[in-house]
Amino acid sequence: MQWILGLVLAGLVFFALRYWASLAPEAKKRASWTLVLGVAGAVLLVLVLTGRIHLITAAVAAVIPLLRKVPALLRHLPILTRLVSGVKRDRNGPDERLRRAADGMSEREACEVLGVAPGCSREEVIAAHRRLMQKLHPDRGGNDYLAAQVNEAKRVLLARRPV
Repeated sequence: MQWILGLVLAGLVFFALRYWASLAPEAKKRASWTLVLGVAGAVLLVLVLTGRIHLITAAVAAVIPLLRKVPALLRHLPILTRLVSGVKRDRNGPDERLRRAADGMSEREACEVLGVAPGCSREEVIAAHRRLMQKLHPDRGGNDYLAAQVNEAKRVLLARRPV
């Protein structure tokens, strides 16, 4: 009976090594980690079932390989913080959020955004807008929020200037 079990085990080792040789280097790394963790889990299970190790100690030992995943979990921390704090995401999309953020801009705020004096002329507003949009336009490496702020500042100031 033991020689049959030995032959089966030798056959399994043969097929496992043949499979191992056909793997790509990255897949070999992943397979080796899976094998090591599987063997360690099996050893822990046998030790717990035979009473040679306490269950809590085995649980702590089983958690240790999961510590490799902590950096990946920390990447999701801002999402978790937002969920816990109760801040809701804007369902209308970023464009609607930008429009609402720019609504209600005062003339003083518009002058600060464009970098012009409060009593400036229409031409100065247009020149300041053009200069800033050349730097802040999303097609030139700027972002949507700043471009929306500059556009809104121009709209607010030109609405209050005579043609």
